[in-house]
Amino acid sequence: MVTLRQLRYLSALARHGHFGRAADACAVTQPALSMQIAELERTLGVKVVERRPGEVFLTEIGREIARRGEDLLSGARDLVDFARHRAQPLTGRLTLGVIPSLAPYLLPKVLPLLQRRYPELRLELRESQTRQLVADVGSGALDAALLALPVGIRDLETIALFDDEFLLAVPADDPRPESATVAVDEIDQSRLILLEDGHCLRDQALAFCATARNRAINISGAGTATFGASSLTTVIQMVAGGYGVTLIPQIAADVERRDTRVKFLRMRRPQPGRTIGLVFRKTSPRRHDFEVLGEVVQHGVSRTPEQQAEPA
Repeated sequence: MVTLRQLRYLSALARHGHFGRAADACAVTQPALSMQIAELERTLGVKVVERRPGEVFLTEIGREIARRGEDLLSGARDLVDFARHRAQPLTGRLTLGVIPSLAPYLLPKVLPLLQRRYPELRLELRESQTRQLVADVGSGALDAALLALPVGIRDLETIALFDDEFLLAVPADDPRPESATVAVDEIDQSRLILLEDGHCLRDQALAFCATARNRAINISGAGTATFGASSLTTVIQMVAGGYGVTLIPQIAADVERRDTRVKFLRMRRPQPGRTIGLVFRKTSPRRHDFEVLGEVVQHGVSRTPEQQAEPA
């Protein structure tokens, strides 16, 4: 009989393409993992891997077995979650993904609340871009993810949590007062600094400004490629240095405004922005956990800095 252990080892082998790295990911020895893969091949009567010096490839049938195995592994995790978490919310292990343009600004507001209210929760965080987080939630590698909606995946469910309006970050010596409002068509797109490809915030900014992908400024000022920043903090440093302007979410501006070399202008209505929400599998039995987590996130976002320093 094929075992969940064998499917888990095959899944790791598919991800890493190397017996040693797959064994490390599964916290077993390489011979133990190799033996289980060989046993899986004997049980199924097919070759699932093609071994070469220093690397390994899944055969065509091996890739299909690994794909179907992911569904079984996800179902097994959901079964365990159903049994463990139906009595009390937010207890035990919960793996949560967060996009980079949200994690450093939202987590300081939310983690202290979770620790005080749900001390039995063992939260494991992963910061990554939207595409990877959605794939990991779908495969069961993550229980849920905090990101910008919508995601447009049929097998995933979402809970909208809060709206995050965009502001225009400009150098402090910009002649416009902080009370001024800016229309999207008033932004000098030749000076617009954006995150690197793959960040949903970059795509949202491009959509709002209706600018071509190659109009974003790079660090040399040539205006032909995107500056390869992976964090909003780096982009704000570019703005502070006078290299351009950028669109920044309100939740990030609340933190980044500590740099007095930058100021933030509001956009005219209709104000651009994004909706932040939780994404999880429709088949997950932990929907109540995610609803409670969503309430904590909403409470954390609504609290003032003074309130965040007080017990909740």
